[in-house]
Amino acid sequence: MLIPPTNPSGMKPFMPGEESRYQSYTLKNLRNIPQIQKISEQRLKDIEIVGQVLPFKTNNYVIEHLIDWQNIPEDPMFILNFSQKEMLQPRHYQKIADLFKKNAPSDEIEKASMEIRWELNPHPAGQKYNIPSLDGLKLKGSQHKYRETVLFFPSQGQTCHAYCTFCFRWPQFVGMKEIKFSMNESNLLVEYIRKHPHVTDLLFTGGDPLIMKTSVLASYIDAVLDEDISHLRTIRIGTKALSYWPYRFVSDDDADDLIALFEKIIRSGRHVAVMAHFNHPRELEPLIAREAIRRIREVGAEIRTQSPLLGHINDKPELWAAMWQRQVELGCIPYYMFVARNTGAQHYFGVTLENAWHIFRDAYKSVSGLARTARGPTMSAYPGKVQMLGVSKVAGEKVFVMRMLQGRNTDHVARPFFAKYDPDATWYTDLKPAFDQDRIFFDLPWACDNSAKD
Repeated sequence: MLIPPTNPSGMKPFMPGEESRYQSYTLKNLRNIPQIQKISEQRLKDIEIVGQVLPFKTNNYVIEHLIDWQNIPEDPMFILNFSQKEMLQPRHYQKIADLFKKNAPSDEIEKASMEIRWELNPHPAGQKYNIPSLDGLKLKGSQHKYRETVLFFPSQGQTCHAYCTFCFRWPQFVGMKEIKFSMNESNLLVEYIRKHPHVTDLLFTGGDPLIMKTSVLASYIDAVLDEDISHLRTIRIGTKALSYWPYRFVSDDDADDLIALFEKIIRSGRHVAVMAHFNHPRELEPLIAREAIRRIREVGAEIRTQSPLLGHINDKPELWAAMWQRQVELGCIPYYMFVARNTGAQHYFGVTLENAWHIFRDAYKSVSGLARTARGPTMSAYPGKVQMLGVSKVAGEKVFVMRMLQGRNTDHVARPFFAKYDPDATWYTDLKPAFDQDRIFFDLPWACDNSAKD
């Protein structure tokens, strides 16, 4: 039985049996949004200016079911989808605003926007070092950072139903072709996995692979299943569709085919994990989202949930506790609380590591053990997934206690280490080793003697 939802004022309730046709909104038709009168003219201009640099896209489901239009501009789901002036540094905002003011041609604006993008660390956490090779050929649509898991970026899945304003993969959506991850050669992917017997997990990511029709997604998955690679045990699907377009699993033309595809993978003896992104408890409220969760779980697939900790959106422990608890009630498994990566609008969304730890701890201690599967606060940094365990004193010195949950070098996984206490640090690169023995966790380039490349 579905748990009755709560709907903030101004949100359209979902009615069982309701059908919906997908309608996206970008800068080209922003002013066609039915609720546009709720947004001031200056704020609309801000969206258009910031949207020249960072991608903007939303859709009718987000507009009608997730945003509380009586609470603009403070509504967290509004901020999650609509660019805010402060998401650009003042000098960057002014540079584009001045071009708008003088009616500069579009190519001049695009040139200036591209210059700004290159200043926003478009390749965070050394992603370019994760690209694997097969017989000397770079697989530019794959990443292999951790020994057991290969990421695959299908070329048809390099967009999303809507864009999150914090997204660390924003370069995928703004024409930065030099650093875009994308490929459609499933035969190369299969051969690479076959030659790496340590690989147990294949993660389809993007963008959002569930933007693709099921038949296209199935063509990639069938290529893997048909080869019957015995050491590949899990297929993961990274997606925001449960939040931004849950019809994908319920009433889209090929929704039944998608559920059947999950079932097919499971019948092959493999595990299906839907890696769902939920950033706020409200995304779990609509009945259609809960029905989508039920359908996925009904065939034996698992849903693991993750989100970065985001200023202006979810930087309160009670929100995380409510979100984890609701996820458990719906049969999902809380997985990660991430730290906002040092890219794009991190200056707007970022929370200090010390505050992130306090928020995580306060949320963690207020839920039952079933919701304490969440790990955090965690940084997906160059050396690996680094967890902030807390603040302590060692040898009379105040330090951050850290550990590697996952690492390029597998020998460092689950090993605790210490960083100098820094109340202003927001990312791994802000930290320094506390003691000489901790230097190995900070030295670059990273030692990869027994990493994913072996």
